Amino acid sequence: MAAIAFIGTGVMGAPMAGHLVKAGHQVTVFNRTRAKAEAWAATYGGQVAATPAEAAADKDAVIACVGNDDDLAGVTLGEGGAFAAMRPDAVFIDHTTVSASIARRLAGARALVVDAPVSGGQAGAENGKLSIMCGGTPEALAAAEPLMQAYAARIVHVGDAGAGQTTKMVNQIAIAGVLQGLSEALRFAQAADLDLEKVFEAISGGAAQSWQMVNRWQSMGEDRFDFGFAVDWMRKDLGLALDEAKHNGASLPVAALVDQFYAEVQKMGGARQDTSALVRRMPK
Repeated sequence: MAAIAFIGTGVMGAPMAGHLVKAGHQVTVFNRTRAKAEAWAATYGGQVAATPAEAAADKDAVIACVGNDDDLAGVTLGEGGAFAAMRPDAVFIDHTTVSASIARRLAGARALVVDAPVSGGQAGAENGKLSIMCGGTPEALAAAEPLMQAYAARIVHVGDAGAGQTTKMVNQIAIAGVLQGLSEALRFAQAADLDLEKVFEAISGGAAQSWQMVNRWQSMGEDRFDFGFAVDWMRKDLGLALDEAKHNGASLPVAALVDQFYAEVQKMGGARQDTSALVRRMPK
């Protein structure tokens, strides 16, 4: 059993912290909106702290799942941040999807830091079946992995600090291309007046099959887009990938195009709809 501080009790963080309690750990949470932290504590029975530093004091581990680079810097290095209060031997695990540069910055500030963005969405967090891609030293991962097992189906140590974040960028680049192809295929099937269920039955067992097809083909055809991972978040993630590509020289023409397509979906009022709402910009 470990004493853990969990910073960020949003859509992803709240169930992840809940799995840690169910695994027998003592969990103290902090959230900028205190009401969310108190609601979490009422559900799971953990403690609520007034600041990240208060949450982190004398803990074995501090885990963060917040919004962006600025949010992460604030809860770690800012006034009342966790790093000033953490024990030297405590591990810091960051599940936020952020830039590789801030991941490396945090790893330079402490001995045991793992950048560990996740894939699997809200359902994966709630079911404890997330895929976690990790950057950091072997020693940091050894300290972090037993804790992450409470909510993970797969944990992969990809490389040094920042490698987890760049791997998450690879994940989002791949998803963007798949969803655009799926959107075009769906609209083509509708234009051809095909039975979407029969089309799915015919093609989902072959080379066209993907997680997005299996889980979103029917809902996209029914104009249902309420599945957790919002278009706003996808644009943030694609922006990180496009920025990183400027530094490493990678060419991302499809990702850049799909990012602009998502901007159109935002203008259509789909900012908080899930990423499969990409199909909305294509006429029926």
